[in-house]
Amino acid sequence: MLQDLINAVALGSIYLLFALGMSLAWGTIGILNFAHGSIFMFSAFTAYLIVNAVKLPLVAVILIAAIAGAVMSVAVQVLAFEPILRRAKDSRAAEMQILIGGIGVAGVPLAIAQHYTKSNPFGFTNSSFKVDTFDLGGVRITSVQIIIIALALVLGVGIARWLQVSRHGLALRSIGVDPEVSSIMGVDRRRLALTTMTIAGALAGLAGALLTYNLGALTPESGETLILKAFAAIVVGGVGSMAGVVVGSYVLAIAETVVLTQTSGLWVDAVSFGLIFLVLMFRTQGLFGRREVRRT
Repeated sequence: MLQDLINAVALGSIYLLFALGMSLAWGTIGILNFAHGSIFMFSAFTAYLIVNAVKLPLVAVILIAAIAGAVMSVAVQVLAFEPILRRAKDSRAAEMQILIGGIGVAGVPLAIAQHYTKSNPFGFTNSSFKVDTFDLGGVRITSVQIIIIALALVLGVGIARWLQVSRHGLALRSIGVDPEVSSIMGVDRRRLALTTMTIAGALAGLAGALLTYNLGALTPESGETLILKAFAAIVVGGVGSMAGVVVGSYVLAIAETVVLTQTSGLWVDAVSFGLIFLVLMFRTQGLFGRREVRRT
């Protein structure tokens, strides 16, 4: 039982690292980035290519993946989302076009990775970091799981606090409430949007590298699966609530672990759909969202 809980917390921490960036962009600047999964995967793939050429430690691999994710996320914002925002006739049309554009953009890095790997798994086998396993009274936990859990909690709490008290965080929240008024008050929306996408991409790259270490390998299609998980975690927690995405990620992971351990495991992927359905039916604002959902 305790072992299952440890595994669920580690899984929820991966969901959290991935969903934090997606939630930050959606809840502040209104970008629901469906290319986030490809950025996650391709960041790890970039680190994999470099590690194959040069033996590197975990910190260096994570840094490479985070930088790759940040660069890709900013590139998507500048080359795809900003032109859409300039040309869209209204915000509702822009949201739909960005969603569709993100799905289209996601296919490019996916195709590159599939071509290079022939759709086979890839991992950091040439990294100098070796995963250690600790046995604590019959409960097994790896060094990577400890790192994942610690980073997820620190970053989750840190980003939520940053949004609440920092000048840039308050400016981002003002954009989420009313972009026009915030612009009149002197908030530079474009600069904050680029900052947000940089952070979101870096978080995606961080999650990609850590999940690769945790599982031993990723496939080019791994990001597509996590998009649904992140969407479920955000909806369950409440759109715009960073505390909500923290709780939503762990609720989803625990629910999946229960289904996996108590059944044949075939229904695990249906948990995300089930949670989204329940929230939309009985509490549309999510666990921590407001009844009138505001992107704050």
